[in-house]
Amino acid sequence: MAVISFKPKQVTKGLLLSVPERARNVLVQRFCLGDEPERVTLEAIGKNYGITRERVRQIENFALKSVKKSESFARNEAVFQELADLIVSLGGVVSEDDLLNHISSDKSVQNHVNLLLILGDAFKDQKENSEFRRHWIVDHAVAQKVHESLAKLHQNLSEEDLVSESEIIDALLRHLKGIPEHYKDEEIIKRWLTLSKVIGQNPLGEWGIATSPHINARGMRDYAFLVIRRHGSPMHFTEVANAITKVFGKPAHVATCHNELIKDDRFVLVGRGLYALSEWGYESGVVRDVIKKILDKYGPMTKNEIIEKVLKERYVKENTVTVNLQDARYFNKDKDGRYLVI
Repeated sequence: MAVISFKPKQVTKGLLLSVPERARNVLVQRFCLGDEPERVTLEAIGKNYGITRERVRQIENFALKSVKKSESFARNEAVFQELADLIVSLGGVVSEDDLLNHISSDKSVQNHVNLLLILGDAFKDQKENSEFRRHWIVDHAVAQKVHESLAKLHQNLSEEDLVSESEIIDALLRHLKGIPEHYKDEEIIKRWLTLSKVIGQNPLGEWGIATSPHINARGMRDYAFLVIRRHGSPMHFTEVANAITKVFGKPAHVATCHNELIKDDRFVLVGRGLYALSEWGYESGVVRDVIKKILDKYGPMTKNEIIEKVLKERYVKENTVTVNLQDARYFNKDKDGRYLVI
């Protein structure tokens, strides 16, 4: 079912008849309303007509103003109201890409809708900048609140943070106190999140700082971090490589994956080929190093106590711990039979 009742191309065709031919042709080229898929530059149009780019800009502005003063524009008041109502239903403020794709997947139709947005008095466009994508506004009070809330949300996130979609929605809602109830809709909140260029979502649906490697994954190490984190427990490097290929569609050679995991301090080798995330609290180093760190932290301990703690750090056999404890170069027993570091 169509989300709008009118045909954008028919509406714009009628509107453009109200301006002189050259002005009409300038709008057609500038807004890609003809057969050409790319927007024609002011320079190119000026060269074609033998006039300056500034003169072309003047003609474009004159044409837009002329359309807005025409009887045809007044007759299409219902069209602009329908577009305004649609934007309200999408949240009162919506990214241009989201809005246009919601109306039609046809790029040609989208170009005609874009001209209608430029012409309509109810619509204010927010140009793309370092923080936000280009978007359209009809509810200015809500738009301001959304802008402020997204900024606060970004300030409360660190480069290491990864949060679920439900958590990020709840967090944004906490900042959006006082917005009308009809905007407190999950789909609307998700649309508002996509306005931000500094907050992003990774392929696994988790949210965080857009520049973080956890969100903007660029290599095997980043992909490995995400698949191990989602798995929730240590994985063998062969499993990691297979998961990267399956989840991200990226070719991951097993040997290369192993080498990359070794080089990155986000990962800890906890068994034969098994890797965990260092953020889970695992200690780096061989079993002997783990034993030494445990004894340095807790003091002399019995063999069973040491084994229990080591097995929380390493996926090894109990006998491996025992063999390491018997190395007199590093460990000794006190009079109570407890082990300590030499």
